[in-house]
Amino acid sequence: MDNSIKIALVGTGMFGGDVHARAYADLQRAGLSPQLGRVGLDGWARDLAPIRFELAAVAARTETSARRARRNFQRWTGHAPRAFAGPKPWREILRAFPRLDVMAVATPDPLHAEVILAALQAGVHVITEKPMCLDIAEADQIIALARRKNRIVAVDMHKRYDPDHARIREEIQQRLGAPLYGSAYLEEPLRVATRTFKWVEQSDPFSYVGSHWVDLIYHYYRSKPVSLTAVGQKRRLVRDGINAYDAVQVRVDFANGLSVTFHNNWITPPGFEGPVNQGHEIVGTDGKVESDQQYRGLRWWSAGGGSRTANTHFTRNVKRPDDSAAYVGYGIDSLTAALAAVCRVKYFGARRASVASLYPTAEEARITVAIVHAARLVRNLNFKYLRTGKGAPVTAHFGRRGITIVDPYRAGGRKGFQRVYSKPI
Repeated sequence: MDNSIKIALVGTGMFGGDVHARAYADLQRAGLSPQLGRVGLDGWARDLAPIRFELAAVAARTETSARRARRNFQRWTGHAPRAFAGPKPWREILRAFPRLDVMAVATPDPLHAEVILAALQAGVHVITEKPMCLDIAEADQIIALARRKNRIVAVDMHKRYDPDHARIREEIQQRLGAPLYGSAYLEEPLRVATRTFKWVEQSDPFSYVGSHWVDLIYHYYRSKPVSLTAVGQKRRLVRDGINAYDAVQVRVDFANGLSVTFHNNWITPPGFEGPVNQGHEIVGTDGKVESDQQYRGLRWWSAGGGSRTANTHFTRNVKRPDDSAAYVGYGIDSLTAALAAVCRVKYFGARRASVASLYPTAEEARITVAIVHAARLVRNLNFKYLRTGKGAPVTAHFGRRGITIVDPYRAGGRKGFQRVYSKPI
């Protein structure tokens, strides 16, 4: 029996070329069992130990990036995956590997849906970076096709696996009483918007990283959104000729009465002491929880180096006796959980519904996509009205009739109301 899981990685940039590639290198070396205890699946360690993992292909837009990823993986493992390059390299991968098991999607945000749908159509499981997609109609296409093909679509919402967040969800939030309000922030360095990503004008900081916090709040309470409002600013990036939002603020009101404001930017100056600035808080009728994910207590400074902090919980190297390094942390854990589910489906006859509790699913990601989609529409309208002195009156409503944009300045039809999606949220 072929006891292997073949993976293809599409996207070898900041996250694909590091976290995904390092994780798959460790899988190729030692299998999945060493990681299972971190996600509470140690009881499957013996069952899954014989299963081998192979990174069969890496793909990037340019040959230079694809070959670099191939060389790195060969240096880590001795194995050289096939390298693909071009505007849509996933098509070539699917033709070259008709028995591919998993497509890992770490492309720019606007490309996620196309890659996911192509993989599902070919009968391939998917692990994708967040957000799953940017449009609610695409989310429903993905969900329907995954169900029809009995294939897993797992979204890398790794903040669920942060041990601090796990404790909040499992213990602390239950002590806070009825939820009242909260805030969450994640601020990326300026280089992300000006150098690392070439596609910032097609996205925004809330869609890119705010989706993590939206998913986390939903994961805590399992309460759906009922309304939102959003605004954004364009001042810093336009100085560099980039027509993109510097920052976005979104307030989401949930069915359980919780109101959360999400703050995101990707213009944090280079001198900031950490990789990103991030944290959140929730206030309830009987208490409050604060969680600072930027400063974990480790700080150092040196001559000429300024003051620095690090999040060693996200990923870290663990030295092996042969001086190589294993790669562990909550940044890997959601990949582990997803691949465990894939193994159960392929080798143990599980249906996707029976393993859905193991990983962040496409159905759960649909909530985040709905919020990201609506926030984009509301933000753009409010940005236009603010520039003309009309304030920021536009909101969105979620419910059984889908997503409705409420705009008092809108003319025509039923003035002020525009149904932008009609399926229930």
